[in-house]
Order: sequence, then C-alpha cells, then structure tokens
Amino acid sequence: MRLLALADQEVDGLYSPNLLQHAPNVDCVLSAGDLPFGYLDYILTILNRPLYYVHGNHTQKRALHGSDELSEEIEGATNLHMRTVNYRGLLLAGLEGCRRYRNAEHQYSEAQMGRRAMHLALRLQRNRMRYGRALDILVTHAPPAGIHDGDDHAHRGFQAYLALMRWFRPRYLVHGHTHIHRHDQPRRTRYQDTTVLNAYGYQLITLDLPEPNPAAR
Repeated sequence: MRLLALADQEVDGLYSPNLLQHAPNVDCVLSAGDLPFGYLDYILTILNRPLYYVHGNHTQKRALHGSDELSEEIEGATNLHMRTVNYRGLLLAGLEGCRRYRNAEHQYSEAQMGRRAMHLALRLQRNRMRYGRALDILVTHAPPAGIHDGDDHAHRGFQAYLALMRWFRPRYLVHGHTHIHRHDQPRRTRYQDTTVLNAYGYQLITLDLPEPNPAAR
C-alpha cells in the first residue's frame, strides 16, 4: 500500500497539475495538520483517494455549503482524532493538536493528552482482539517527547505518544508541527518497533500489510 503523508507546509509540486507525477499510485492520504482547506481539497479531488487527518494547532473554519454555520472539518475526509479506522486492512488512529501554550483550540497539557491517549488505547485493544494487531499508523500533529520535538514549550512532544508506541507497536507514527529547515534535521527516527516520521511538506510511505490472523475475532 502506498500513502501520501502531508503536514504544515504547502508544496508547489503537489498544488499543481504535476500532483500525479509527484505522488503516483497513492492509495490514501494522511494529513498531520496545519494545512489550508483549499490545498487539501485540491489533493483530495485530483487523487480521488480517501483522506484521513488530524487538526494541528492553527484552527481554520469555513462555512458549510448552503449554511452560515462554520465548520473546521474537511468535507469528504475522515477526522482520526481519538478514532480508529480500518481502510482496506490498514489500521489507522489519530490524536490532534499540540502542547498548550495559549488558550486556544486543539492545545493540551500532558495530562489532558494522556487521558485522550488512554481513551484511544481502549479502542486499540479492541482492534488487537479483532484483527490480531492493534495499529499500523498513528497520525498525530505534535511529535513524541524527545523525538523530532523542539526546546520551546509550544513544540515539545507528548510523553503519551511514547507509551502508545510501546504498548501497541505501530509501524509508523506520522506527525507534523516541527518544521524542517535544514538538511541535517532528522525526519525518520526509530523508536522500538515504530518509525517516527515527520511529514513536514510531504512524504511517501510504502508498506506491506500482514495477512489477516485467522485466530483473531
């Protein structure tokens, strides 16, 4: 399965008629947050593939069709926050936002994110019982604590994500939030059985899915 992972920064090559050349044969799209609606709408329309996303810390809203009501959801896409999804055998889950640095939406203390991670863990346990494994890709906006995070409070990662990786051993944790401005900044880091991937701009992921476990229910 081939996935296009996006976060934080629009890429001219994707927001153009050359999208299919930059991201060929994509099965689905993962957005780790802080990308404009119009950019995601374009990619969703041209690729005609499912889009799964979490919100970043920069909230945007737009009017629903035929209504004055404002929504921050992406029409035609699936918000992964605190949810699990099985897409053609690919097990996805997500957690939005970053560390709280001001009074705003999608920002959390470590304790608040820990509670959300525990809520998600219950769903992942059900996945494990049903599919024989809990999770393939965890999509977050902020990085895990100590991996690709920053020294300033707003860009520090969450300890809760380290626990989820230890407990459920996803193949990937895909995040955004920390921008990459130098060639020597790490983009991929291994943590136990998980590849932590900073999707700033975009990254392509190719993975083979395991055969279904006949013993799982």
